Amino acid sequence: MERTGKGGFLGQVRRLHSYKAIRDCHQEKGYPIDELCRFLNVSRSAYYKWAYGKISDRIRENKAIAELVEKIHNEHPDKGYRRINDDLKHDHSIHVNDKRILRICRKKSIKSTIKYRSHGCTRCAKNPQYIAENLLSRNFHADTPNEKWLTDVTEFKWYEDFVVHKMYLSAILDLYDRRIVSFVMSERNDNPLVFKTFDKAIKANPYAHPLFHSDRGVQYTNRKFHHKLEKQGMTQSMSRVSHCIDNGPMEGFWGILKREMYYGRRFTSKWELMHSIEAYMYYYNHKRVQRNLSILTPMEKHTLYVAA
Repeated sequence: MERTGKGGFLGQVRRLHSYKAIRDCHQEKGYPIDELCRFLNVSRSAYYKWAYGKISDRIRENKAIAELVEKIHNEHPDKGYRRINDDLKHDHSIHVNDKRILRICRKKSIKSTIKYRSHGCTRCAKNPQYIAENLLSRNFHADTPNEKWLTDVTEFKWYEDFVVHKMYLSAILDLYDRRIVSFVMSERNDNPLVFKTFDKAIKANPYAHPLFHSDRGVQYTNRKFHHKLEKQGMTQSMSRVSHCIDNGPMEGFWGILKREMYYGRRFTSKWELMHSIEAYMYYYNHKRVQRNLSILTPMEKHTLYVAA
């Protein structure tokens, strides 16, 4: 609920409009300031302070914050008031509550872009070669990096005239710092796509032995993939059938990625789409702060643990 009282943000905005109306009526029509102040229920001393440039610290602070809020919104229209406030704390050391930023956003008509419904592209295996139990069991907390990894594949589209082309993205997410450990793109949703993603993650983390969780897609139930996990000393875990929430943080990441980078845009070349995905992955790991990481980026969270 917005504060509309004398000390509230909207109250300050209304008084500012009253001050301007008094000034304009006095200069253009010659009406007495005393009568105008009495008519608009404004203190004469407050008006004169404003007229001589003595704006209150609160109004001055709100104006400065509003300028930063607009700048953040223009650069990232997908951000709502909570994420804007997180950026203010992380990048500008401005510590104010969410409600204050919400009031400013409403005044400036700032809203985040709409989140569209995502459609998964996982192809469940008709005759799976290997099925693992759901050892993760929706326990999405991890105490250290490389303790629990989640993985999945999602689909994108790009257009060439009236021809629709598909691009598939495979990624691995670490539950401790929510960083993307590795990702690979391909025009085919097949075993090599998933295998390359895994090999890339191992190359970057050769001593990692996490619990490895996925859905029951055909690539993950492949016996060869299970052997790759065993060779690396990892334990495999799989979601139950028709229980997307079992892989919730991974599904959540796809929603974030598509809302902030993909939805609302029409990609007309394979290069443009791939470049945008690569740029977003870097932004997500190194620039995008998260509230559940104490207003840190995934790599900042990871680096702090390594340093400790």
